[in-house]
Amino acid sequence: MEAIEAFAAIEDDAACAAAVTQVLDDWPAHHSRLREIRQKRVNALKGQGKTWQEIGVILGGVSAARAQQIGAGLRGTKRPPKKTEAAE
Repeated sequence: MEAIEAFAAIEDDAACAAAVTQVLDDWPAHHSRLREIRQKRVNALKGQGKTWQEIGVILGGVSAARAQQIGAGLRGTKRPPKKTEAAE
């Protein structure tokens, strides 16, 4: 959240717009890196003796099973398409 606020604090409109565009264009790579960081930290918490339930609470209230999946590097499943999308 601090990074987003740092973009908002850029006074030059052109520089701010260009910087945000670059981050948005590179978002898939950033997203993967954030997942890696989270997985590493989740496994560190587990190594410190935290339970999967405790880790789930730390992650914002996810289930113990989901916390364990994150630790294993498993991504969540995608939602099935809506009926109107499936028909197309």
